[in-house]
Amino acid sequence: MAIVNVSDQSFNTEVEGEGTVLVDFWAPWCGPCKMLAPILEELSAEVGDSVKIAKVNVDENPESASRFGVMSIPTLIFFKDGQPVDKVVGLNSKDALKGIIEKHQ
Repeated sequence: MAIVNVSDQSFNTEVEGEGTVLVDFWAPWCGPCKMLAPILEELSAEVGDSVKIAKVNVDENPESASRFGVMSIPTLIFFKDGQPVDKVVGLNSKDALKGIIEKHQ
């Protein structure tokens, strides 16, 4: 499944449904966010359709970032059936992220 770009307007539709969704709160000027992008691409290819990966640009979508208390980026929030179940701040390895996904599936 391709990584989905989500806005404040589409957040509820894209994230708060059935299943597991990993939301990456990021910004184009953020160095660690740029380093995380290829890790998320690889992760997306490995987990396939079992997990949706969504990206929220915090500069363009401040409502969503504020709603979930995103204070620094990258922040990854894991949602299960529309509810936030886990949160990771900063750059993490693919294996670490995979472990969190497996914990919530």
